[in-house]
Amino acid sequence: MTVSKRVAEKKVAKFEKNISRRGAGSSKTALEPAHVVLILFVVLAVASFIFQVVRMAMNGGTPEQDS
Repeated sequence: MTVSKRVAEKKVAKFEKNISRRGAGSSKTALEPAHVVLILFVVLAVASFIFQVVRMAMNGGTPEQDS
């Protein structure tokens, strides 16, 4: 079975377009799980710091002694 030159060139062009598109990757960037965990840790640390500052301010500037 012989294929015309025009049809063969069209198939090759379609194949090359598909290959270049597959290697490009997606335009959307999703956060990796490690980044999400790091962000949660930072938010927790900052919130804890703010909570401690507010607690110290309400106690007159002295940290509470837990015994």
